[in-house]
Amino acid sequence: MTEATPQGYVNRMDVAFPALATIPLGALADACRDRWFNQTLCDVNDTWIRFAVCEGEYHWHEHADTDEFFYVIEGRWIVDLEERSVELGPREAFVVPKGVRHRPRAPVRTVVLMAERRGVVPTGDPPRD
Repeated sequence: MTEATPQGYVNRMDVAFPALATIPLGALADACRDRWFNQTLCDVNDTWIRFAVCEGEYHWHEHADTDEFFYVIEGRWIVDLEERSVELGPREAFVVPKGVRHRPRAPVRTVVLMAERRGVVPTGDPPRD
């Protein structure tokens, strides 16, 4: 299932590769023309491994019941938290704990791997009242 959001994010929730398949990350990154693209690559023990190619900023959001892991392959990735910002470069990773409001940004075209619990909606949980 592909979800195109009002913000222009392209979120592909379908699992693109089964177990035992080679995943061509370089070719996927090279082929991407979207400014904010997110594809679920595979399912590992009830965890989705996602692949993103991004440039620009995402919106503030949180995931109430699950942590989110980011690993930068290339580019610069900034995770804004309410009290600070964390900047990551290639071969650096960061975990945002569940319930923590955050906003990812990519000041340049950036390729990132993410790990989240199966079924998590990339755009975050609906705002709490």
